[in-house]
Amino acid sequence: MKVGITGGIGAGKSYVCRILEELGITVYDCDSAAKRLLHTSPALQQQILALVESLDKADISRFLLASEDNAQAINAIIHPAVFRDFQESGIDWMESAILFESGIYRLVDRVVAVSAPLEVRISRIMARDGISREKAVQWINRQMPQDDVIARADYHIVNDGTTDIRAQIKQLLATIEQQ
Repeated sequence: MKVGITGGIGAGKSYVCRILEELGITVYDCDSAAKRLLHTSPALQQQILALVESLDKADISRFLLASEDNAQAINAIIHPAVFRDFQESGIDWMESAILFESGIYRLVDRVVAVSAPLEVRISRIMARDGISREKAVQWINRQMPQDDVIARADYHIVNDGTTDIRAQIKQLLATIEQQ
């Protein structure tokens, strides 16, 4: 069974995936794969350079945030490459912040949404990326609303800093195993 883990930026998907890895489950990280593919694929590099004229992360981020058309242009290049890479990886679990928006959800049988309160997410993003509150909110607003992600998912893990994550993951694994 293929399982996708999603949730908005700062929700704590990576933390959940680290716990899964500790439990022996390999998780394909779509963000890391996109970065790896961008650094190793001359064809992807050429396509990005045609749009952004730079492979610098900050330049690509500015381009992405400038307009929805820009974001779609980048995504039309990166997403198909990540989809192919996941399918070729032989890995059953994947992490993607934009699982539904990208369409990669079609490659999984079940979806797990990880959520956190908005202020917790903003604080996490600011601390992790060293960015302003305004920029963190801008990134959050570029993604599908958290309630919509939860509604479309098969399972929900709350990562609010107080709810027991490991207990939720153990319950998730037991449920998936029964299916």
